[in-house]
Amino acid sequence: MVLSLSLNVSAFATNVLQVNGLVKDATSGEPLIGCSVSAKGTSSGTVTDLDGKFSIDVTDATTVLVFSYVGYKTMEITVGNQTNITVNLELDGQELSQVVVIGYGTTSTKDITGAAKSIKSDDFNKGIINSPEQLLQGKVAGVNVVGTSGEPGARQNITVRGPGGVRTGSTPLFVVDGFALDNSGTGGATNPLTFLNPNDIESIDVLKDASATAIYGARGANGVILITTKKGKAGFSSVTYSGSLGISNLARKLDVFSADEYRTQVKAIGGTLEDLGGNTDWQEVIMRTAKTQNHNLSFSGGSGNTSFFGSVGVQNQEGILQKSDLDQYVGRVKINQKSLNGRLNIEMNLNASQVKANRPPIGTLLGTALSMNPTYAAYNSTGGINVFQGTFVNPLSYFNLEKDITTTNRVMGNISPSLTLFKGLDYKLNLGVDHSTFVRDIQSLASATPRQEGRLDTEIGENDNQLIENYLTYKFVNKQVNLNLLAGHSYQRIFLHGRNSSINKFPISDLEPIYNPGLGQDLTIANNKPGGYALINELQSFFSRANFQFKDKYLLTATVRADGSSKFGANNKYGIFPSFSAGWRLSEESFLKNSLFSDLKIRAGWGQTGNQEIPSKITQPLYTNTVSGTTSYPLSPTGAYPVGISFARLANPDIQWEVSTQIDLGVDFSLFNGALSGTVDYFNKVSNNILLEVIPADPVQPATTFWTNVEDMTITNKGLEFELNYQKRSDNGWSYSLGANLTLIDNVVENSPYSVIPSGSASGPGLTSATINGYINGQPIGTFFLKDHIGFDEKGQSKFRDVNNDGIVTDADRIAAGTALPSSMYNFNGDLGYKGLSLSINFNGISGNKVYDNTANANFYKLRLSKGINVTPEAILYPEEATTNAAPISTRYLKDGSFFRLNNLSLAYDLNTSKLGIDKWISQFRVYVTGQNLMVWTKYDGYDPEVNTDRTINGISSYGIDYLSYPRAKSILFGLNLSF
Repeated sequence: MVLSLSLNVSAFATNVLQVNGLVKDATSGEPLIGCSVSAKGTSSGTVTDLDGKFSIDVTDATTVLVFSYVGYKTMEITVGNQTNITVNLELDGQELSQVVVIGYGTTSTKDITGAAKSIKSDDFNKGIINSPEQLLQGKVAGVNVVGTSGEPGARQNITVRGPGGVRTGSTPLFVVDGFALDNSGTGGATNPLTFLNPNDIESIDVLKDASATAIYGARGANGVILITTKKGKAGFSSVTYSGSLGISNLARKLDVFSADEYRTQVKAIGGTLEDLGGNTDWQEVIMRTAKTQNHNLSFSGGSGNTSFFGSVGVQNQEGILQKSDLDQYVGRVKINQKSLNGRLNIEMNLNASQVKANRPPIGTLLGTALSMNPTYAAYNSTGGINVFQGTFVNPLSYFNLEKDITTTNRVMGNISPSLTLFKGLDYKLNLGVDHSTFVRDIQSLASATPRQEGRLDTEIGENDNQLIENYLTYKFVNKQVNLNLLAGHSYQRIFLHGRNSSINKFPISDLEPIYNPGLGQDLTIANNKPGGYALINELQSFFSRANFQFKDKYLLTATVRADGSSKFGANNKYGIFPSFSAGWRLSEESFLKNSLFSDLKIRAGWGQTGNQEIPSKITQPLYTNTVSGTTSYPLSPTGAYPVGISFARLANPDIQWEVSTQIDLGVDFSLFNGALSGTVDYFNKVSNNILLEVIPADPVQPATTFWTNVEDMTITNKGLEFELNYQKRSDNGWSYSLGANLTLIDNVVENSPYSVIPSGSASGPGLTSATINGYINGQPIGTFFLKDHIGFDEKGQSKFRDVNNDGIVTDADRIAAGTALPSSMYNFNGDLGYKGLSLSINFNGISGNKVYDNTANANFYKLRLSKGINVTPEAILYPEEATTNAAPISTRYLKDGSFFRLNNLSLAYDLNTSKLGIDKWISQFRVYVTGQNLMVWTKYDGYDPEVNTDRTINGISSYGIDYLSYPRAKSILFGLNLSF
């Protein structure tokens, strides 16, 4: 008894109580692994082990324990005199209370009336990720993400419910922690979003229909993607580390002839054979097994009224093509401070990054390697790079001669104080600055073999994005009514400027031109003249939104935004963009109270959005100096120019906003207490008042082109979206979830005054600049406009269909031969868990689209094989084809681009830190292995069907063209996550 009394006194003196417990699923009774358990208002916290058990020290009996787990309702329990607690968490039916980020605010899933989807970090794609769009690929119905190539840091082309106008682009607006980004790139071919560390992202919300995006007005026509970064929690401190090592290899080689096949086939067609006795796979020669390292360290916590989150991340990614790599260094800090008894809340965000991309001459390397004689040896007897006589150049030599380096530094920060003026009324200020600089150097060394002059092209640029927003929100809530009002003003100024220079005739030297540009010669000739640019774009906006809810079942939303853009003339500077939407939660009605539905809501919305993604200053006249050929704008107060100046483009102050009008009808549902949930949406988006640069109809006009609205022309995107998810926890420790989404989409161009508006052109000898696809009346966007190849004539020459039956095949006989855009997109995903073991799998695919194989068109035909140039079996597919036949652009090289891909397969295990005896230092220890792009099923015989080489014509986006694109890799990733 004395000993017992002594122990009790000691425990009271140290004021520490140990609480043990078990956390279970309230329905199945199964333990919940990794459930967060924290002492409210302190830094003390832990997670449940593999058996759902926990142990935590608390200061006294008044301590409140908070239990939170993804997909379940959070529960708070006061310790009292309990030393052992059993907690039963209930499923959060369809996560109806899940927060969805919308423009200038948040709402819950059950209350939203527009088409929106929120993806949390646990559901992101896994693998080697260097930009946020890759996290979303296949995860959201209606969203299509296509990488331009497999190059590290390659741009991702992303569309939400299809492309919009012709010259207005298709990229959605990205908003990071309330800061609207400028979609302009920052040098090179790398993705401008690589400045964000994917590990810092808490959630990504996609706003799809006009009722959801109209709050962003002119910038919401192509959808809005809202990125929210992680933040700290007051009273709970943690340090986490995540690291991974990835190994990548070429996923699929092109089937060019081996040395033996080459010898046989060249002889078979009577071609010129030069046999040096070798057996070289030139694709393997220029490729490598690439390694990727990723390290992230984050710290979060706080106390009282202050919370913080900070992180540093480093990723070094090698490309599978030698000497191609991407290095990313990112740091982020987020601080939240409350004061004035909680009336004032200040959020500060700061992100700093450096991204360095090294690019070899990709097209040259691939084109040379695919064409090389396989009987040539890559290396000589001493191990050096072989040098060949004649036309062939060893592709390995280009690695040492060519260099393309882009370094981008970016700092983005915003501060957002919010003040409660009185109950229900809040004022918020959002001040932000996004400053990026880049330097790009493209260097060619002088060489005797291959013979070339030294050259250095340099571009230096800056992008300054400044944002000031002020807005008021008012909330009124009682038992039956929930009213939320928003009104505000926004001003954004974007200043783009840079300079460039080209210097050539560098001599052969040990000193590279990049380190001494003065070694170049002929600095006065036109090709070496330095240049530059400077653009200022301004956007001033007034916006308002009203959300009204009655009895938690009748929902109304109205939005209006007025945007004024410096890109438009004085006569039409402002555009007004309204939207309306409504929802009815049928599950709250008495006649459905006891039905199978946990939730059932129908939605309807209508709205308009504008688009200002057009070149700057197009409303102003453009002049040409008839002596130098340079173009510029009036700089004098009178706008007058001296003699020797002529019009290049006419002024048009009457240009109007391009407008997209969209309707959306949707149903959200969940059954069986939220275990099964889904969404169905129908959308119809019509873009009109299309902006185009056209040729004047009046032959005496002094300018060759001018900008105008094509009033009758429309571009329509319509379709259906389906999403279905099921999750289940069984009684024997197993858990699983299944999900799928499907998008059916159709788009059409109507009332265009032109037979075709070219959007994509060809590359290669004799093919350069020839039109491949474009905008055609009555056809989808990106329709291929080609001569129809129907075989060969008696001389073995290509034969094409005479569509108009005039006896002559010309460009007038081209046909609409299919589209580059898919008619359906789909995704399947599944998760399987047993205690600490989890397996996840993700498939995605598209169908109904075609790809133009420009690589085969330019390289793989019989004429080249007859000259000793290597090809694929495609070149000898037709015995009747003559070796003198050229390969003009036609449907011969148009191929099915549909595919079904095993995108992700991941296996993870959470170690029991308690049993390992390390739970005092490490609260979570997870190891995993992830496979990325493991398999693809497709009829396309190029490197990969998911490709989009940029072959833009006059600023009009191209689609579905494959020309010597960087191949995609197959990757295996090994990693671990630690929480301290």
